[in-house]
Order: sequence, then structure tokens, then C-alpha cells
Amino acid sequence: MFNRPPLTEIIRSVREDLLSRVDDESLLRRSDAEVYARVIAGGMHGLYGYADWIARQIIWDTCDEDTLERWASMWLQVPRKPAAKATGQSVTFVVVGAAVVPTGTVLKAFDGQQYLTTADSVAGVAPVIAAVAGAAGNRAAGQTLSLVSPVAGVQTQAIAGEISGGADIESADSLLARLLARVRTPPDGGSATDYRQWALEVPGVTRAWVAPLEQGAGTVVVRFVRDNDATPIPDAGEVAAVQTYIDGVRPVTSQVFVVAPVADPIAFQIALTPATVAVKAAVTAELKDLLLREGAPGVTLLISHIREAVSTAAGETDSILVSPAANVVPAIGHMPTFGSIAWV
Repeated sequence: MFNRPPLTEIIRSVREDLLSRVDDESLLRRSDAEVYARVIAGGMHGLYGYADWIARQIIWDTCDEDTLERWASMWLQVPRKPAAKATGQSVTFVVVGAAVVPTGTVLKAFDGQQYLTTADSVAGVAPVIAAVAGAAGNRAAGQTLSLVSPVAGVQTQAIAGEISGGADIESADSLLARLLARVRTPPDGGSATDYRQWALEVPGVTRAWVAPLEQGAGTVVVRFVRDNDATPIPDAGEVAAVQTYIDGVRPVTSQVFVVAPVADPIAFQIALTPATVAVKAAVTAELKDLLLREGAPGVTLLISHIREAVSTAAGETDSILVSPAANVVPAIGHMPTFGSIAWV
């Protein structure tokens, strides 16, 4: 195993080597040799540092982010998922008469995020796209957007439908996970693992599950979620994007159905001690993390794991899980999600 020696150790080693070559140590102290020892040790320390850095770059799980991207470019079809812009199909304006909101009109949300219309409005309704790629562009339906510059015959404020599909650039942790999965499970001509990896190559997709033969012989059902969005369950446009991508890479002999999981929100009831704000927040975080790790379509969520998540929350000294009272068993295509917590 490579161990980089500290600078003090290198100085000591070089100094001792020089001392061994002269007869009088006091002469060394009064000469330039002491300086030489420190200069040489400093150079060696830098070389050791470079060797240490090289050692980390040749291993995928320790290398720097830019080196990780280079490794991924050699192994993955999608080296790093780029950021994606959010889109919406219906921003509704209040117009006078036949006034039209033209293509390219800029709108702004309350937090400063900007959007551009991608077509002229029809009956006061226009589609939009986020000006900047990223998950921050996603919006729940019903939010207000305002015109940055006035348009004749059009009121300043408009109501947006759902704006979704925005995604941040893939994190280094996610990229590393995909790279390791690709190396450990290489492409296999359309195996279940292949379909999962193809789904994960689409920007914004964080988890995916594959159900071979669910719709009959020769069929594959792919479900996925987008955990970094406001809601993890994908909408119709996001499902269509994954379907289109997989159709472009799958074997021609298979029939693939990409669908969204059906969310089954869990309404927890918990008697907690101490019932402070901080402990309640810790329990909430632990339960959400449990669902992120173990929540999957058609997979049973064990009651023992729910109790364990509550008990491991920081600050918790005692608790009673009132509901659910048994394992959560979702139907095919359904998955447990976080709903609410009632503190009893």
C-alpha cells in the first residue's frame, strides 16, 4: 500500500543521509548542506504528492470529478447526463380581443426564474420552456408568471399549468454509480439490467425498475421516478421522453411499455418521545430516507424497517408506531411514498 510520508519525515531522512556522508555534524549545521536537505526534501514531498494524486486517479471511486468524467466517457453511452430545461404546455393569459402573446416572450416567476414562450398563444394559451436548464425550473400547476415586458392587449400576470422535465447536471455520485454498474453488469443484449441502465441515462431519472413479461410474452415494463423533482412520480411528458430514448436503443424484438408508478402515500401515526420539533424533523427525514432506499413498485415495505427508521432518529428516546400496523404491501405497479405524519 502506498503511504505518502510527511514533509518532516522526508527532511529527517534526507538530513540523516547527508550526515552519514560527513564526519562532523557541527560542520553540517554551519554549512549550506542543511539548506540543501530542506530544499531536496521539499521537492521530494511534491513528487510524493503527485504520485499520491496519480494513485487516486486510476481508481474510479477515488478519482477527481473531471477524471471521473473521462473514465465515464470510455464506458458509458451517456457519459454524464446534462442539465435539462423544464417545459410546460399551458400558460394561460388574459387577453383583450384577438391579442396574441408572440413566440419568445419572456415571463418571470416569483423567485426570478425565467421562461420563454415557444409558440404564439392560441386563445390566450401558450407553451413555455425554462430559460436556464435545471430542476429549479420545475413548477407545480397554478403558479403565477409575469410578463417581463408588456404585450399589447395582454394582462401582465398569467397562470401556468405544470412545468416539468427540468433536471440539474448529473451529480458525481450518480455518475460513479452508473459507471460501476456498467462495469459490473456489462450490456447483455436486452437484459433487465440493460433496460434499467437505459432509463437511468435519461436526464432527471434517478431510479428505475424493470418487469419482464408483465404484459405477456415478449414484453418489458419499465417504471421510473425522478427524486429531485417536486414530485418523484413522472408526468406524461417525462414518461414519453424515457419511452422514446429506450425505443432508440432496445432490441427490435421486444415490446417495451414505459409507465409511471402509482404512488401509494403512507399516512404515518406516531407517538413520539420527546415530541420536540427537532426530533419530529429527524423522524421525518429518516422515514423519507427509508422510502428512498426501499420504496419500489410492488415491493413490500417491512413494518420492522419503519420502526427501525423511527427509532434511529437523532434525539428519539421512545416511540410507538400506531400506523401502519403491518407490512405495507403495494399492488403491482404501485409504490409506497411519503404522505404525512400525525403525531399522536
